[in-house]
Amino acid sequence: MIDLRALREDPERVRASQRARGEDEAVVDSLLGLDERRRAALTRFEQLRAEQKSSGKLVSRAQGDEKQALLAKAKELAQAVKEAEAESGVLGEELNTLLRSVPNIIEDAPAGGEDDYVVLETVGEIPAFDFTPRDHLELGELLGAIDMERGAKVSGSRFYFLTGIGMQLQLALLNMAMEQAVSAGFVPMYVPVLVKPETMEGTGFLGNHAPEVYHLPADDLYLVGTAEVGLAGYHMDEILTDLPKRYAGWSSCFRREAGSYGKDTRGIIRVHQFDKIEMFSYVDPADAHAEHLRLLEWEKEMLAKVELPYRVIDTAAGDLGSSAARKFDCEAWVPTQQNYRELTSTSNCTTFQSRRLSTRMRDAEGKPQPVATLNGTLATTRWIVAILENHQQADGSVRVPEALQKYLGGREILEPVGGRR
Repeated sequence: MIDLRALREDPERVRASQRARGEDEAVVDSLLGLDERRRAALTRFEQLRAEQKSSGKLVSRAQGDEKQALLAKAKELAQAVKEAEAESGVLGEELNTLLRSVPNIIEDAPAGGEDDYVVLETVGEIPAFDFTPRDHLELGELLGAIDMERGAKVSGSRFYFLTGIGMQLQLALLNMAMEQAVSAGFVPMYVPVLVKPETMEGTGFLGNHAPEVYHLPADDLYLVGTAEVGLAGYHMDEILTDLPKRYAGWSSCFRREAGSYGKDTRGIIRVHQFDKIEMFSYVDPADAHAEHLRLLEWEKEMLAKVELPYRVIDTAAGDLGSSAARKFDCEAWVPTQQNYRELTSTSNCTTFQSRRLSTRMRDAEGKPQPVATLNGTLATTRWIVAILENHQQADGSVRVPEALQKYLGGREILEPVGGRR
């Protein structure tokens, strides 16, 4: 959640962030009003409690009628203290609930919605084919790599099987990503995919993203849509030393894709289950922007290894998740769509998640302060889409990028199976 002290000191900054996101800025005045009332209630409670203590000392020294009068007053004070404490508690809960509903304060993100991103960089040449390119699903079926029909038979729409070389290709991608992460100093992690409500809520995924999350009511557990959730909760309620701490989580991810029906229903672009390697960093807030740029560079390094044309966009405020102050996406070219599609994203969440999860560090004076958290995708199942389409050949075969070949046993070409062309 946002810093209440920062809200008091510069409410206009929060109003501007809300406007840029397309959110209601009136919440700022509501927060300030609740905060003022809570602080007034706390002051009244503390004054009454101090008076109660003084009264108690007078009672112990008094006698007769004076003592009876003081005892009556002490009883009234006790009731007043109880009421003041209850009032401050209720106002504190109301303030905390409202504060948790406010998304992170943006940092230099463009204003606007989904289509108001800013292109920061375009890398690589868009392939020019002297044949009509096939889409990734047709190629996947030729290669014996993707089976959507049986996925739907077993689990329903937007589920699939990766078969044969399809499964090998996913493992190759994820292994290459994990190897890169480890060589960059990340600790490899296999993370839980079922988490408690406080972990899911603490990372900010039960706000605007709640409709996308699978919930198991019988156990009150949530299926994660990214390893970020488990990695953010890993140091919950801890005070960290030796920052930065960097983790690379491997997990299956689950998303309901609520509200996306009719979009990307063909193939494996937008599905309910996929695998991903996610980078996650805990850093001093002063280093968060620099770490954000480092995560982006590691993502670009992976994209270069699979030889994909892509662009980097600065995501507009209205398209940010509630926990992100700024987000960069890397979008690869998809030939049959004649468009760029997201393959990676990296978000600077500043201290938004750590305040909710009570993950702290000590400042120069030794006082506990919230850390900054950041995340970034290093590889996902969706990468198969861009690899198949950009590296396809006229006969339906697919060229394997050189850096990926050693993870596929030295294979240079993926060939159609069973004489398919």
